[in-house]
Amino acid sequence: MTAEGAIPAEARASWIPMVGLFLAQVLMSFNVAALPVSLGGIVEEFDVAPTVASTSIVVYGLVVAALVMVGAKLGQRVGQVYLFRVVVAVFAVSSLMMIFGPSVGWVIAAQGLAGACAAIIVPSLVALIAENYHGVQQATAIGSLGSARALSGVSAFLIGGALGTLVGWRPVFLVVLVIAVAVFLLSFRLRSDRGNPDIKIDVVAAVLIGLAVVLLTLGFNNLSTWGILTASPDAPFDALGLSPALLLIVLGIVLGQCFFVWTRRREEAGEVPLVSLTVLGSPSERAAVYAMFVVVVLEGALNFTVPVYIQIVQGRTPFDTAIAMMPFNLTVFVTATLVVRFYGRFTSRAIGVAGFGLTTAGLAWLAFVVTNNWETLPTILGLIVFGIGQGALVTLVFNVLVTAAPKELAGDVGSIRGTTQNLASAVGTAFAGALLTTLLTWNIGRAIISLALPAKLAEEIDLHNKDFISNDQLRAALAGTAATPEQVDAFVMINTDARLDALKLGLFILAVISALAIVPANRLPKYRPHEIPDPSPQKL
Repeated sequence: MTAEGAIPAEARASWIPMVGLFLAQVLMSFNVAALPVSLGGIVEEFDVAPTVASTSIVVYGLVVAALVMVGAKLGQRVGQVYLFRVVVAVFAVSSLMMIFGPSVGWVIAAQGLAGACAAIIVPSLVALIAENYHGVQQATAIGSLGSARALSGVSAFLIGGALGTLVGWRPVFLVVLVIAVAVFLLSFRLRSDRGNPDIKIDVVAAVLIGLAVVLLTLGFNNLSTWGILTASPDAPFDALGLSPALLLIVLGIVLGQCFFVWTRRREEAGEVPLVSLTVLGSPSERAAVYAMFVVVVLEGALNFTVPVYIQIVQGRTPFDTAIAMMPFNLTVFVTATLVVRFYGRFTSRAIGVAGFGLTTAGLAWLAFVVTNNWETLPTILGLIVFGIGQGALVTLVFNVLVTAAPKELAGDVGSIRGTTQNLASAVGTAFAGALLTTLLTWNIGRAIISLALPAKLAEEIDLHNKDFISNDQLRAALAGTAATPEQVDAFVMINTDARLDALKLGLFILAVISALAIVPANRLPKYRPHEIPDPSPQKL
């Protein structure tokens, strides 16, 4: 390394190609962030349950996580720029499906298509940055991806909230279409690569990791419907009384382990693996992946919980959701942008532990102070504290992986990042839905018993299967029963209290998960970024 340690002015590349890569990250993140804001509109237009509408979020994350490793190899085989350009165009098609789709099935299919495109874009971003930028510029470009993700959350909730309230949920995806067109045009400024047709794709590994991701996601997504431990009446089958959701999760974990065993054997035999496990060769790198998974699970859970509670339970507008989530999203954006300034002062381990400490404190505080009004100062304070920790962590853990791997493994780092983040996002959304629905059912059953309401009336109303509904919807459902006005008021009170109790307990459980993540954070690197050793010799 030279004494100056900086790139000379004449060696600096144009930032215009990076604008396209930045917007590509915005494209994916804006699309995902717009989905929770659109949940209320999708539920109302297609008359489906919130958990059905949220399947679009789960499907997107599932497809990305299942295919991103294959996407990385396809980029190396076909050529990163050419394939990047094609899938961005297809992403634009998925936005047209969102705009004009006649049913919720079209919405889910559109997100599946978008997820397949993102599975190629995610690893391409890291590989194209490594190809087009070096030194300080490369570090800045890598850091900007975290800022782009956070910026997308802010803009999606603002724009999506405003459009969803004033016009409808569909025009939100016009923004996605415009961004896709802009990225496609800017892609012609990227440095081209020819690809290597000799690169082979490990089909066995692709099938193993794809099935593992699908089974894990389906298992978590159906915990509330099929049962957590024992099979519910809605379960398609059971094995000795056990929930099929639990069986899918266990089988997914087993197949995931088979993927790692298979990949290690290929590496030992000198064959090219689907993804090089050398990017996870040290405890600190594995800790970064664990930390990334947990932090995205927490983000996905919160991004599902708040919009569902505000739009479905309280019956308020998407713009109200945007305002409620603004302290969190804005704080994540600012923190993700500024946290790099602390890299020269503090180690990755110190920042990681502090970040999870803040997310734990923020969630625990929210569990204590949250009410039916999300605009109270204590609630805003909790969202800000959680956002500071979230923003610091989402940038930090990605930088740990990138700086620890040599340039030639940039695509592998991108695929690990894509698999982890999107699987975690899908699991976080599914876990939040299952957790809140289970807690709601349990709270309602307990309240019915404590109030000694007639069992026959409770069965007639079947409040257990109402999921999260507003009080107005509940009163409308009760209108066709034999319930007296006093009993209607009692059931509305049960519903109101049970929902808030479920929300509080759910936030507290998320706080416990966040606290447990301090363990892997303690295994992050103890050195500061400028002290990092050259990773290449360690990877030989």
